[in-house]
Amino acid sequence: MSRYANSEKLLERALHTIPLGSQTFSKSKTQYPMGVSPFFIRRGKGSRVWDVDGNEYVDFINSLAAITLGYSDPDVDAAVRAQLEEGVIFSLPHPIEMEVAEQLVKMVPCAEKVRFGKNGSDATAGAVRLARAFTNRDHVAVCGYHGWQDWYIGSTARNRGVPQATRDLTHTWAYNDLDSLTRLFKEYPEQIAAVILEPMNVVEPLSGFLDSVKELAHKHGALLIFDETVTGFRYANGGAQQYFGVTPDLATFGKGLANGYPVSAIAGRADIMQLMEEIFFSFTFGGETLSLAAALATMQKLVRESVIDRLYSQGRKVIAGLHSRIAAAGAEDFLSVVGNPSWSFLIIKDAGAYSQLQIKTLFMQEMLARGILTIGTHNMSFSHSDEDLDRLFNAYDDVIPMLVEGVRKNKLEAMLRCQPLQPLFKVR
Repeated sequence: MSRYANSEKLLERALHTIPLGSQTFSKSKTQYPMGVSPFFIRRGKGSRVWDVDGNEYVDFINSLAAITLGYSDPDVDAAVRAQLEEGVIFSLPHPIEMEVAEQLVKMVPCAEKVRFGKNGSDATAGAVRLARAFTNRDHVAVCGYHGWQDWYIGSTARNRGVPQATRDLTHTWAYNDLDSLTRLFKEYPEQIAAVILEPMNVVEPLSGFLDSVKELAHKHGALLIFDETVTGFRYANGGAQQYFGVTPDLATFGKGLANGYPVSAIAGRADIMQLMEEIFFSFTFGGETLSLAAALATMQKLVRESVIDRLYSQGRKVIAGLHSRIAAAGAEDFLSVVGNPSWSFLIIKDAGAYSQLQIKTLFMQEMLARGILTIGTHNMSFSHSDEDLDRLFNAYDDVIPMLVEGVRKNKLEAMLRCQPLQPLFKVR
């Protein structure tokens, strides 16, 4: 019987009623090779998850970086249970809305006022609408991934269903390439409302880069928005803006804000945020109390305990350990590790006769078989122990030499027990 038999049966069933079998593109069958991957997780605790076939994994995806403390964190779950006794949603706001906003203002450098959504896409779309209202301009300069809504996704390969008129208002520029942003301001003079970027994802900003982006945006009358959906409450308690010492006009948060509970936030300068009373950014469930209770408990734990320090200390071990193993295997021509210690990436390049996706398929096949849940990222959590890292390194000790053998001896295809992953839209 296949290691993933129940997962595959459930996927077949799910596809009858759910396109892709998942609510999230990055969790769908497009990202996991059929026959060698789990497709459904039953439960999680700390750093571990168990799939529907009972297989246990150390999770280095952590719900796409939404989990920072660990699954079923006792402090967060206790706060949610206590709030459940009072209620989930009401006909008027609950005081916890202002309590969470006040905590955000204490922690985040740019935050003077705050509004809540449910997904990171809510927050980025709201921030862009706010910037357009504040500047009376329509165009937006984007760098990085900013969610599913029309204003952004129309600028990507996944633009079906987005009107051309909307697509024409969003313009991409390249990270660490200030000239590419300068060109947009020249091409669309006095038309760009905002520059929005992830302050960092795969690579570090060059010295002075983020400061220069802010200066350039303000010089041309645009607002600077940091999309901190991932970096917020992961790079530092105050996000990447605190870590890098550059304060944007607006910032958006999600994912780790509530250790996996669905809530997001826009935070920023009071004079800009005050326009929230004029634009329409309103949700029936924007003040849903369970997620806000989780957010408050998460932020309080970040302040109370050395959460970020642990993400960094464990993440540095991962980066150093992987660097040494890649070098020892002589695989530096097609494998490397980059990123922040709290959110690092194994980069796989084309090598020999094989594409990056063929090599990644073998990588995932073998890492999953060894109980490591990964798509090539190391999204660290407070729960990752030295034992978890030992399991990760033991898997890498087996798998990296296998990748080298497959590439160097032209036998990778014979080592695969599945069809390779196919080229698709990438979020980064």
